[in-house]
Amino acid sequence: MNGTGRIGRRGFLTGTVAGTAATVLGPALAPAQATPAVTAPPPTIDFGPVVITRADRRYRDLIRGHNPRFVGDPDAVHVVDSTAQVVEVVQKAVTERKRLTIRSGGHCAEDFVFGPEVQVVLDLSEMNRVYFDAARRAITVEPGAVMKDIYELLYKAWGITIPAGIFHSVGAGGLFAGGGHGWLSRTHGMAVDHLYAVEVVVVDAKGRARAVVATREDDDPHRDLWWAHTGGGGGNFGVVTRYWFRSPGASGKDPRAVLPQPPAEVLFSTVVFQWSGMTREKFTRLLKNFGAFCEKHKDPASPYLGVTGNLWLPHRSNGQLGVTTQVDGSRPDAERLLDAYLAQVLDGAEPDLRVPTLRMPWLESVRHHSGTTDSNQNDPTVRGDYKSAMMRGNLPNDQIEAIHRFLTSADIDNPAISLSFIGFGGRTNAVAPGATAFPHRDCSMNVLWTAVWRDPAEDAKYIAWNREFYAAVYAQTGGVPVPNAVTGGCYVNDPDTDVADPRLNRSGVPWHELYYNDNYPRLRQVKAKWDPQNFFRHALSVELP
Repeated sequence: MNGTGRIGRRGFLTGTVAGTAATVLGPALAPAQATPAVTAPPPTIDFGPVVITRADRRYRDLIRGHNPRFVGDPDAVHVVDSTAQVVEVVQKAVTERKRLTIRSGGHCAEDFVFGPEVQVVLDLSEMNRVYFDAARRAITVEPGAVMKDIYELLYKAWGITIPAGIFHSVGAGGLFAGGGHGWLSRTHGMAVDHLYAVEVVVVDAKGRARAVVATREDDDPHRDLWWAHTGGGGGNFGVVTRYWFRSPGASGKDPRAVLPQPPAEVLFSTVVFQWSGMTREKFTRLLKNFGAFCEKHKDPASPYLGVTGNLWLPHRSNGQLGVTTQVDGSRPDAERLLDAYLAQVLDGAEPDLRVPTLRMPWLESVRHHSGTTDSNQNDPTVRGDYKSAMMRGNLPNDQIEAIHRFLTSADIDNPAISLSFIGFGGRTNAVAPGATAFPHRDCSMNVLWTAVWRDPAEDAKYIAWNREFYAAVYAQTGGVPVPNAVTGGCYVNDPDTDVADPRLNRSGVPWHELYYNDNYPRLRQVKAKWDPQNFFRHALSVELP
């Protein structure tokens, strides 16, 4: 760390910034009460924009995201370092009538960034600062910051966190715009439940690009733009250049009090089943038990808010499946809660192995299960196809039968294929569906289909298999999780263009109802006001009225 309080050239600022000015504030608090040293980003750190074209040897590295299925061919990639540079690049693209897309962390599950029609890619990865803004009494996060670094900086500096995503290298830009949930969401809600403000570069009806700050204050004339970024998805309304986080009700100027404190330690449990001993009856019992617990305890007043479970179901060729659980270890009844939870989930489905429960400091737990050691998640050659569902009720028998049939199918031999059920609800469901753009405020589980492989020649095979799997599970509702008493739609941060294809979505329910439920008409109004030219768009972007 150098003398400015930064890690490397950009890094994560551990100081306090008033507004956008590079103003050094007064002396630090006394050691017994000290916050990190007061610093500010120097005014001359800008390095760009760096324009990288096809003739540049760096080009091939910058035209692909986390999923190598999607490789672009833009005229140029602009790596930017400030909001002013974003305005400059956007304005130039508007003036020259060029198709522009935005990349922060590069984890988009579809080709929204690197599609064949894209001419300009705006790369925000070097806008990655995290700092405390004293003027807004909020934590500022730039879109290129990745989750592991955000968690580490917030916790080391101030002992706080944002209850957001799980995987370590996901960028803040897209994650926060779509909602963001993780291991602490049952206790503290979605990431966007703590979003105070956004800075967004928008394009008006006359084609002028400018930066706008929108807050959740009731009297803010731009409040609708803030609302749209509390679950309305990335790339819909403009370019987010800064997020500010402060929990509702938080007061004062001490950064240690503006966001939730994670538990000092957690209990982490792993229970393993062997596929060889997993009968259909035992499989059904396990899924029913897990779903019943999640449905029963999705209420914000549940005594199990500190318990988050994950049911991991890989293909039979993996050999194993399992239940992982995190419990707030700072609670005096933590072990009792874990035992009671496992007793309910494992009733009648005795596991083959119960790994000794780990009691670990919270930050160590983040490193433990954020994917840093997962070779499939971190291998840049691994290709993938993903689908999602939100569950309101328990799994019906026909869905369990379809899941079992596909996961035990001999047509596929790939241990990396999986279906994951993540416990949802709790404080996430304490917010009204229309209070934020994220609508799924009555759900109990988030479900993710993951099919990964390495050989490009197998793309068609695995994409087709994943489609068939998904369609079979939701055969009763036209191949997609139509919002009803059992299912609640899809999660926009796991986008899937298949749900917009009438050949695959035969429900008659449009894709936007799956992602946004009743919030879509309001999102379209925001779109008309802030992006009337539909300059920011992709295959599942919010449509103009």
